[in-house]
Amino acid sequence: MTEQTPVNQTAAKPVPTLPDAQKVTSVKHWTDRLFSFRVTRPASLRFRSGEFVMIGLMGDPDPVTGRQKPLLRAYSIASPAWDDELEFYSIKVQDGPLTSKLQHIQPGDQIILRPKPVGTLVHDALLPGKRLWFFATGTGFAPFASLLREPQTYEDYDEVIITHTCRDVAELEYGRTLIAELQADEMMQELIGAENLAKIRYYPTTTREQSPKMGRITTLLENGTLFSDLGIDGISPQTDRAMVCGSIGLNTDLKKILEGFGLEEGANSDPRHYVVEKAFVG
Repeated sequence: MTEQTPVNQTAAKPVPTLPDAQKVTSVKHWTDRLFSFRVTRPASLRFRSGEFVMIGLMGDPDPVTGRQKPLLRAYSIASPAWDDELEFYSIKVQDGPLTSKLQHIQPGDQIILRPKPVGTLVHDALLPGKRLWFFATGTGFAPFASLLREPQTYEDYDEVIITHTCRDVAELEYGRTLIAELQADEMMQELIGAENLAKIRYYPTTTREQSPKMGRITTLLENGTLFSDLGIDGISPQTDRAMVCGSIGLNTDLKKILEGFGLEEGANSDPRHYVVEKAFVG
């Protein structure tokens, strides 16, 4: 009689464990260029809403040595500091070293997450004020997705204005959906308070596709359209604080505009009137 090996003795190939690995719990593709995903949170990770961490995947094996190196990029944490999981919002770059791979992750996959949060878009870097501005373009909305779900945001300010500028209407959907769900969610109303969530004023604009409000946010600031639309006199260092997250060009232009209003740039060690996330470009 020929000896046969039982099927259940055939060992499955072990799944390699990444360094600083966290498991992907959900993925949502918003457009062909944008997606968000959630991962498990390390039990020891503590961060302030608005900070970022380095995340990534292993790169392709070296053709000579066969060794792989991690591909890591700075990603703002889009979930608030109290969340059990970590959320990220990403662009897809087809030939990008990391996002060409990252865009294909599925629930159950692993990513690398270096648990050392840093960043300037935190409440500690701003002096007390009455009105807080979030200026975002593209996936620069991510840190504000965290701060919009942070109770301290509403404890510190009477009004919270979030501007989000994208090329096309579909690229605004992540932010629009988040704010709508935030204001309708019973748990968030209990945590933050319905009266506090009513402080949010959402101002989306597009630069290419036709929408109710067109134009770069810098132009709308400089020509006063933003203020007239919102019924606000302007920006003043006595009352207004701002956070900026976008492309290098936007960051540079907004710095000049905000300083033209008399605001001074702050840092964790020197709180002032506005802060800019220098690690983000997109």
